[in-house]
Amino acid sequence: MLQVAPSLLSADFAHMDKEIEWLNRSEADWLHFDVMDGSFVPNISFGFPVMASIKKEVEKPFDVHLMVVHPEQWCETLSKLGARMMTVHQEACPNLHRTVQQIHEAGMMAGVAVNPGTSISVLEEVIDDIDLALVMTVNPGFGGQKFISSMLDKVRRLRQMIDARHAHAWIECDGGVNLETGRVLKDTGVDILVAGNTVFRADDPVKMVHELKNL
Repeated sequence: MLQVAPSLLSADFAHMDKEIEWLNRSEADWLHFDVMDGSFVPNISFGFPVMASIKKEVEKPFDVHLMVVHPEQWCETLSKLGARMMTVHQEACPNLHRTVQQIHEAGMMAGVAVNPGTSISVLEEVIDDIDLALVMTVNPGFGGQKFISSMLDKVRRLRQMIDARHAHAWIECDGGVNLETGRVLKDTGVDILVAGNTVFRADDPVKMVHELKNL
C-alpha cells in the first residue's frame, strides 16, 4: 500500500488546531515539511519554530525536506525536534555521502532529493546508503505547480536501479500529486506520495488521504 505524506506547506496556518486534528485522525503515514531558505529556491517557507510548536500535538512522524544551502548544519537541530526523516538535495551537497552519514549519526533516516533537471544517475553512489530517494515532479520552491509528466521515466529508472542493487530505499515523489498522477506514480514504483493542495484543500482531507493510500 502507498504511503502518504501530507505537505504542511498547503495547510491553513490560521487554523492549525483543526488541521492537526484531522491529520491525527487520518491514515497519513508522515507529515511532510518543505523548508525553504530563499537561496537554494526562490521562496521562503516556515522554519524550525513551527516544528517545535506543533511536535507535541502531531502524532505522525516528521518527514523534513530541506530546500536549503548547507543542510548538513541542521542535522542535530532536526534530530532534537524529533524528525524521523531528513531529506537533502543532491544539488546542495558537494559532499553528499558525508551528509548522509551525518544524518544517520544524528539518529534519523536519510533521504536525498533530485530536481527535475538533475539526472537520477547522481544517486548511484549513495543508493545503498540512503533510506529514501525523492524525485521532484515539479521545480522546487512553490506549491500548487503542475506535475511534470516526463519525470515518470526518471522514476522508472530509479526503481530499476534500486531493485537491481537490492537497495532498501523508498521512492518518494513531491509536486502536482493528485488522484490521477498518484495512480500513475504508483504504477511506476513509487512508495510515498507527498500531497499538498490535493489533501489540505479537499472537502474531506481524511477521505482524500484514504483514497490516495488505496490507489
